[in-house]
Amino acid sequence: MNTTTATLAEQWAELKKEQPKLRIRNAAEVLGVSEADLLVTKIGDGVTPLAMDIKNFLDKEVESLGRVMALTRNDEVVHERKGEYLNSGFNKDSHVGLFVGEDIDLRIFLHHWFSAFAVVEPGQGNTPRKSFQFFDKFGNAVHKIYLIPQSNASVFDQLVDKYASDQTDFIFEPFEKKVPKRNYQPDAEGFQEGWRNLKDTHDFFPLQSKHKLSRLQSLELAPEGDFAGGRYAVKVNKVSLRNVLDLAAEREVPIMVFVGNKGLIQIHTGPVKKVMEFGQWYNVMDPDFNLHVNEDGITQAWVVRKPTEDGLVTSLELFNENEDLVCTFFGKRKPGIPEDQNWRSLIEEVAEKQLIK
Repeated sequence: MNTTTATLAEQWAELKKEQPKLRIRNAAEVLGVSEADLLVTKIGDGVTPLAMDIKNFLDKEVESLGRVMALTRNDEVVHERKGEYLNSGFNKDSHVGLFVGEDIDLRIFLHHWFSAFAVVEPGQGNTPRKSFQFFDKFGNAVHKIYLIPQSNASVFDQLVDKYASDQTDFIFEPFEKKVPKRNYQPDAEGFQEGWRNLKDTHDFFPLQSKHKLSRLQSLELAPEGDFAGGRYAVKVNKVSLRNVLDLAAEREVPIMVFVGNKGLIQIHTGPVKKVMEFGQWYNVMDPDFNLHVNEDGITQAWVVRKPTEDGLVTSLELFNENEDLVCTFFGKRKPGIPEDQNWRSLIEEVAEKQLIK
């Protein structure tokens, strides 16, 4: 361990004495380093660097862990889903992959996966908490896989032994938030025409890219329509997040929740039941699905409608102060099936009530 690492380890130890419940991500923010920088100080003390082909691990080996908890987050939203990693799909020469299990549903962008660690830390009682944790080149967490009582713990140990590395000299790049880019001479009419003629929700991003628009600028340029607020996308009060979750739980309307970062999008499809406030966080606390939204970090919320061959598809999109899309809600649906009318009624009710004029 070099002097810098030793000093950081000492600083972290002191901080934990002062704030014993402070999570590693928050501790890293206080100390002005990345989460992975702190993790590196624990190598040999519950943390093992892994030298692995991450694509092969995900495609061929992670399923053998059985039932686990998948965690994906950004600064504002945490998405936790229990299940198995099933039905993987990775093209041989592609850095894009997916899992499409009923429980764990992921879209993976491996260009942003830089390092991997196995972590064993104190858990409840005498049972250690074991996880595989993956980070980007800035030391920010991309994805974590936690063992639960139903997991194959022996497989975890075998995989750690197989990939354990003696590397300690990790260097993560400084992370700086970029100023959101804006197109100050957009072809608004062309973009709006393209929006009206969409055939699939997945066609929206290529349309946005074609016109060199950020996600938020795209919504600001939404075409007129016969909807609440009179446009295909309308800005609503950020309390809409609570409204949507509360009504979905109350009316038993199944939803889809997309949360991600540059390396991964994680999706929950199904009901939400137990919703609750805890400080600045609004939460779903169900047995197999937990969602934690830091409402202080949400600066804008939009209700968005997109035409498709199956009819209109409606969503709620949440943004942070850097204009990053951090969470999206849809009604439960599959290609070829029209949007659930119960979801449509719910989201239109929220849009009308929370519209920012």
